[in-house]
Amino acid sequence: MTTQPREVPGLELAALDGGVATLGSSDLDGLGATVGGKMLVEGDDGWGDAVLLWNGMVARKPALVMQPTSAAGVAAAVSFARDRGLLLGVRGGGHHVAGTAIAEGGLNLDMSRMCDVVVDPEARLAHVGPGCLLGEVDRATQEHGLATPLGFISEVGVAGLTLGGGLGYLTRRFGWAVDNLEEVEIVTADGEIRTANRAEHPDLFWAVRGGGGNFGVVTRFTFRLHEVGPIVYGGLIGWPFERADEILRAYRAITAEAPRELTVWMVLLHAPPMPFVPAEWHGRKVCSMVVCWSGDLAEADAALAPIRAIGDAAVEVLQPWPYVQQQSFLDESEPKGAHYYWKTEYVGELSDGLLDAVRDTFAECSVPEAQVGFLHLGGALNDRPEDDGAVGNRDVRYVIGVNGMWHQGEPEADAFRRWVRSGWERVRPFSLGRTYVNFQSADEDDARVRATYGTNYGRLVEIKRRYDPGNLFRANRNIDPLGG
Repeated sequence: MTTQPREVPGLELAALDGGVATLGSSDLDGLGATVGGKMLVEGDDGWGDAVLLWNGMVARKPALVMQPTSAAGVAAAVSFARDRGLLLGVRGGGHHVAGTAIAEGGLNLDMSRMCDVVVDPEARLAHVGPGCLLGEVDRATQEHGLATPLGFISEVGVAGLTLGGGLGYLTRRFGWAVDNLEEVEIVTADGEIRTANRAEHPDLFWAVRGGGGNFGVVTRFTFRLHEVGPIVYGGLIGWPFERADEILRAYRAITAEAPRELTVWMVLLHAPPMPFVPAEWHGRKVCSMVVCWSGDLAEADAALAPIRAIGDAAVEVLQPWPYVQQQSFLDESEPKGAHYYWKTEYVGELSDGLLDAVRDTFAECSVPEAQVGFLHLGGALNDRPEDDGAVGNRDVRYVIGVNGMWHQGEPEADAFRRWVRSGWERVRPFSLGRTYVNFQSADEDDARVRATYGTNYGRLVEIKRRYDPGNLFRANRNIDPLGG
């Protein structure tokens, strides 16, 4: 059923040329009829959820939202926006820290009604709609003891995570999320619905495997699945920050020798007031390791022995539990609507200088809910050549992040941002010069996008020029068809 806006005789939307385009009631009637689903303007029921962004620091809203239910509906909306020169945004989960899902003042596609997961356990494939969240996919695939590498926060959208490359606890075993992408159905700027894989439109398939939402609106993802779970061994263990030098160097040694089934994040944070944290540690600085062993459970104790050998942990919650619980137990650490400001870098090694910079940065941290830490990568993603998918970055072994989180109205917000940037400047000398596109904040310029893709950037520009010469898909970490 199509829901039209409330008696809107005319609606002004942001145009691609920087001006304003006016849609009359007949335009809106035609759009609603061809796209199907729901049409929303501000004040309608469902508007708030349709434009909600995870990062409360980003204040953007479109003028009009369409909620398509089919690829044909998406194609109609894309053609409408192109023909009328409208600024177009696409929202899957809305979880990007820069808030790229919303086209300010424009037409937005909210994909939340296209959320179906079909698992083929015999072929070990999952066909996933663009409105799905990670937890929905994990729950469906784990019914068959299968999984694919998809993040580590269950409320993140599958589409944005995957198109930016995608990383999670299983990346060390199976590579980037896009290394496990077999096929997409995608609506390109000409309004055509295409199937792209290694045989059909291989250039387009190469580009969407890490190139973000620059090349069209994906209406179906097909992922390769692997035997994982349903029980893994994981959780969290932490020590007093006063032992930071010891813990950080132990982390370096552990991750350097870890088998691919073992992934260990390193997070320096103020211990949260959670039930599993002893009360006397609430609010105190700790060095914690977030652990996931996805291999044979009989080998878990041996794999985790070097971690436990550090000794005298302030908190330990390491146990066998469902993979879906591993994928969601950090959800509360990233609540929707909080203000987030992140600075991250890819690194290839954990030098003494880098570890000292991390220690010193967190020692000066006055942000109660901030974190400094490492995501543990390497492994399978290092096995492939640099040009296997636009994602590149095949030399990465860690992501380092200086991440601030606070809440609206906190008077220290400016000081919090300064602390994040100061810490970032401390760790940048140890960077590979690139960073994960999904972690780039709104104030990072186009040079960061180009650096992210390195030698793959030129090919991305060529493919962008072929499939989206007018840069219709620009509400993202943009690849300019003119080359920037």
